[in-house]
Amino acid sequence: MLKVELLAYTPEPEKLIASAARLCYSSCSIERTREKLTDEKVSSFVDMLAGMGHESPLEHISFTFGIEGVSRALLAQLTRHRIASYSVQSQRYVKENQFDYIVPPEVEESEEAKNEFISAMNKAQESYNKITSILQSSYKDEYISHGMDEVQAGRLAEKRAIEDARFVLPNACETKIICTFNARSLLNFFSQRCCNRAQWEIRELSKEMLRIVSQIAPDVFKNAGPSCVRDVCREGKMSCRKAAQVKKEFAELKGSLQ
Repeated sequence: MLKVELLAYTPEPEKLIASAARLCYSSCSIERTREKLTDEKVSSFVDMLAGMGHESPLEHISFTFGIEGVSRALLAQLTRHRIASYSVQSQRYVKENQFDYIVPPEVEESEEAKNEFISAMNKAQESYNKITSILQSSYKDEYISHGMDEVQAGRLAEKRAIEDARFVLPNACETKIICTFNARSLLNFFSQRCCNRAQWEIRELSKEMLRIVSQIAPDVFKNAGPSCVRDVCREGKMSCRKAAQVKKEFAELKGSLQ
């Protein structure tokens, strides 16, 4: 089950953005850029930046998320957003004694498909265990023959074995991620991944991330979401043609926190 936690974020994020924006358009010192920045002025600066398309001040604030209950398939999509930092639970160093996996909703709803899916997961686990055991035994003997003690040989052999055994693990395999985005990158992420055309799992993740950050920096993210939320659909012939429904969905998503 998807779990998203905001681990850390820039203190007074919108005030920092307003201060950076004020510096761009003022001859005053950096110290004075933060003076007399009321909530109203901060909101005004953030709105002005959005209207001008001046997004670089948004890069000064960042948000770090802890994400669990997602698949390696999602990880492949998430890391395509390159202006971000990622730490991922390693299949190279962490042995999958009994891996958890994500079942797609459409598969879950079909008894036949679900049974086949679970069977495939069990077979993958069985193959992983067998390959690990075969390679580990071979590597351990090799290390011992070179004079290494049995305990160290066993430890190194296992690590080396799971490096190759992991190749049979499926995209459905569950993983855990810590990632950090600046606000500008987040807006881009939400624009692409909150869209109805995004794959279901990463859309679910992006919506939850947006819900969380909207509570921290509501002015920054008030127009965040797919392009149809703030303008018109950019998907052309691939449009879901549900702009009104999507706008309502994201207004409720962000408004529920205010």
